Amino acid sequence: MAQAMRPQSSISLFSTDGKPHPLQDTLLAVTLVLGAVAFVTAFFHNLHLLSSWTGLVGILTGAYGQFISATTRERFALIIGLGASAIGFFLGMAHGGLFGGVLG
Repeated sequence: MAQAMRPQSSISLFSTDGKPHPLQDTLLAVTLVLGAVAFVTAFFHNLHLLSSWTGLVGILTGAYGQFISATTRERFALIIGLGASAIGFFLGMAHGGLFGGVLG
């Protein structure tokens, strides 16, 4: 049990294993930003193009981030971004969709 009591010298916000994860951190940040944009714009009926496209891209980046994530903190934050992206995407689709009014 000696290894369980070793002190952590540096605590990072995104990695709990002490190693850098630049790709995972970038995907995490992109997913959170896209999720926030999709979620906020989904409540405005005339912004359905923005909310549906940002939600779709946020879902795709979040899914790939989940696939390659290495730590629990990354996975937790990615789920928050994925949820916001999904809500924004679905409400954007309900208000007019990806091409609503543009292609006919």
